Amino acid sequence: MNSAPEPFDPIAGFEPLLQAPARLQVAAVLANVDEAEFARLKAITGASDSVMSKHLSALADAGLIKLRKASSEGRQRTWASLSRDGRKRFDQHVAALQRIVAGGAE
Repeated sequence: MNSAPEPFDPIAGFEPLLQAPARLQVAAVLANVDEAEFARLKAITGASDSVMSKHLSALADAGLIKLRKASSEGRQRTWASLSRDGRKRFDQHVAALQRIVAGGAE
């Protein structure tokens, strides 16, 4: 039986889905608010409608965010919020990035 400690992994918790800058921006915004409207997220990231839609779909399909559609001022609007699992995975991703930037030190 080998009792050697597990090697330290500076990228443990790194979330590949959040590598895309727009997805990381969306997650960061949603980590600080209850929910955000599609147009606001699009403005923050500078993404087109179709690109933002694809990013939100990818995040929702992976369970990181929840999407809610509602009518407002006669128009259909989409609102996004970070899921409980999304919050955990975002926090782990940020911690992994901090370890990477720190040179992988424990």
